This record gives sequence, C-alpha cells and structure tokens, in this order.
Amino acid sequence: MTIKPIRDDLEKYLKKHNLKKKYKKAKNLFEEDPFYPSLNTELVEPKERLVYSFRLDKKYRAIFIYVNDNTIEIVLFTNHYR
Repeated sequence: MTIKPIRDDLEKYLKKHNLKKKYKKAKNLFEEDPFYPSLNTELVEPKERLVYSFRLDKKYRAIFIYVNDNTIEIVLFTNHYR
C-alpha cells in the first residue's frame, strides 16, 4: 500500500500539532499493513462515502480515501475527540 505525498496544508497541520514523528511511524506501519492493530483502521460514517481513518495516536486520526487498489490519499488530519 502507498500513501500519496500529503498536501502543504496537511504538512503544516502536522508541524503545528507536533505530529510529524507520529505520522511518519503510522505511515510506515500503514504501508506495511493497513490493518496493523494499533492503527485502528476503520470505515467512517456514513459508510457509503467510503472514507476511512487510521490512528496517529489516541487523540489524532488521519482521514483518507482510496485513489486505487494500492494507493490512498490523506484528505484530513483531525482531533478525534473534538
């Protein structure tokens, strides 16, 4: 599995929230195994939109879509408990 390079605004979000290291670790895990247990990869509601997420840590998640069978694009990082 491959994750497309993230947009500049998402890069800034990671930097602002001090998540660059956590993202790099989660990205590596995801590319090796998208369903690695600590990532908690899931299909988010409403399920028919086919939007997914994986965990960066207990507080933050990466929201993504599939571009094709082997590539995803992260569209948002979010505070899971806001």
